[in-house]
Amino acid sequence: MLLRPVRDRDDDAQAVRFVADAALLAPPSPCAPPPGDAPLPAPAVRRLHHARHLARTDPGGCWLAEDAAGRPVGVVLSARREGTWGLSLLAVLPEARGRGVGGALLKRALEYGRGCLRGIALVPPHPVAARVCRRAGFELHPATRLTGKVSTASLPAPDGAVAEGGPGDRDLMDSVDRRLRGGAHGPDHEELPRHARLLVTDDFAGSGYCYLTEGPEVRVELLGATSRRLATRLLTAALGVAGEGRRVRIEGLTAEQQWALDVGLAAGLEPGTAGWVGLRGMRPPSPYVPSAAFP
Repeated sequence: MLLRPVRDRDDDAQAVRFVADAALLAPPSPCAPPPGDAPLPAPAVRRLHHARHLARTDPGGCWLAEDAAGRPVGVVLSARREGTWGLSLLAVLPEARGRGVGGALLKRALEYGRGCLRGIALVPPHPVAARVCRRAGFELHPATRLTGKVSTASLPAPDGAVAEGGPGDRDLMDSVDRRLRGGAHGPDHEELPRHARLLVTDDFAGSGYCYLTEGPEVRVELLGATSRRLATRLLTAALGVAGEGRRVRIEGLTAEQQWALDVGLAAGLEPGTAGWVGLRGMRPPSPYVPSAAFP
């Protein structure tokens, strides 16, 4: 087995997507390109951009594992953001599991994050992933997801103004990030708006932001606020923006996110278990919904 850095190139991004889809998605897996000249679906395009973004900003934290024939069999993507290290992806092909591939990849990524006081990761509901992350020193907090069709009729109106965000809100978002997770997302706030809609709130009580990705299913990609009340306001507004009858997915909710459960249940969403939120050197951020890609 050979470990090498992920490069900011399309072929490496495709290799990352291939391994992630084959390892993490239920069959049929969209690993192969669509027939003819058909464009890739939006989620696949986001995964390609995500891989290249992190290969560009954090080359020391992104690694591919290849077998003797040069075929990719595992991948890890991670990032350092000020004092916080984030695990963005750890995936190993089913046929390569049990050979230490995941542990070797995670070791390289953790070496890149050496010196960071805090760490965060969304751990998928796979026993091997949980075992590897726990052995790496993460506290595993059971996570809940909310899914289903939105019923806006049962949602209260947001208790304050929520506006469309833009590049001018970068300082606001970095400030919220530092308060919640000990490190700003920084350049991730340049990548996320390429694929997601940004909502912000900012008044005398505090501030917050929320990203929504569109598609067959609307996803709350990342949410942070300086209080539970403002987080509730943002999530309520986000579900209203999604619209009546749209399918929505919210993941990475720990026991500290009761405010999010309340909003989701009021909107008719259904809770279910969804892996773990792994944390090192920090407590679960409360007015926060982490992103799997940018935790």
